[in-house]
Amino acid sequence: MTPSDSPIKLLNKNALVDGFQRVHTYLRISVTDRCNLRCAYCMPAEGIVYRQKQELLTFEEIERVASIMVKRGITKIRLTGGEPMVRRDIEKLVYRLARLEGLKTLAMTTNATLLGDKAKVLKENGIKALNISLDTLKKDRFLQVTRRDQFDQVWHGIQSALSENFEELKLNSVVMAGFNDDELLDFVDFAFENRINVRFIEFMPFKDNEWNIEKVVTYKDMMQTIESKYKLTSLSADPSAVGKDFSLTDKTGKPGKGTVSFITSMSDSFCSTCNRLRLTADGSVKSCLFYPAEINLRDKMREGATDAEVEEMIRYSLSLKPEAHAPAEELSQSDNRTMIEIGG
Repeated sequence: MTPSDSPIKLLNKNALVDGFQRVHTYLRISVTDRCNLRCAYCMPAEGIVYRQKQELLTFEEIERVASIMVKRGITKIRLTGGEPMVRRDIEKLVYRLARLEGLKTLAMTTNATLLGDKAKVLKENGIKALNISLDTLKKDRFLQVTRRDQFDQVWHGIQSALSENFEELKLNSVVMAGFNDDELLDFVDFAFENRINVRFIEFMPFKDNEWNIEKVVTYKDMMQTIESKYKLTSLSADPSAVGKDFSLTDKTGKPGKGTVSFITSMSDSFCSTCNRLRLTADGSVKSCLFYPAEINLRDKMREGATDAEVEEMIRYSLSLKPEAHAPAEELSQSDNRTMIEIGG
């Protein structure tokens, strides 16, 4: 199925479609640019200038934008940050968004430091899918990459999420040569023993995150390592899915409880089927993660813009969306926001 053949477009003539006939059904909302970790590939070593409270969208403003987009075909929303759970009363926003008519999936991406005490209420309030970011299973490396000694809290959060049995539970790991590429099989072992999808992400270039091509481990190299111990069987996926998904079987033929996936932004771009829009914590719509252009909705809404005017701005942002992102070396030099400011 091609994006232009999507049933979403056929069912909703007012769908959010860009200049390349890609139908957008997935909205990622950053609720804060603050985080309680300092991951080197996400936040520059010198830090960032955080937005003041009044610069951030209120919960009411977030709900308004989400409602406008859901009426135009958005069926999945993911809450991100920074770390979304550092935003006070985040579970209240979850409750409100989960009840938008037409929304099928409300998800969250978290570093799990605060998840141990919130997993239950998040699920009760409407989170169906949870992505947890963790790049190493070693405490000393965790401290090195996050600049914080909170591995035990993260592990507690992961165990809490497993016990709550979310509809989807994923563990995201950014693979970097010379840092954690020797842990691939440890992560796969964890997926084999637990009902979780471990997703290996190729290291992507962002402003001041020390990216270079030598640190990129391609998914084909990852697969070669994993296949030394496990058989990988490709799973069918939605055409707009970013991950290449595989089931696991060990050498005795025993199937694994979980699965593994590869996010191949660098070696095998999925731009042609991209269905994502992003809303930053300060109210800007970004049509592409790697494209600097953005349209701010916050100021216009606070000046009294109607829903129709807000929708027009969203559609204008879509009209600016490129067909594909630039080559990696060019992205590393672009004047885009840092990853933590975008929200992933």
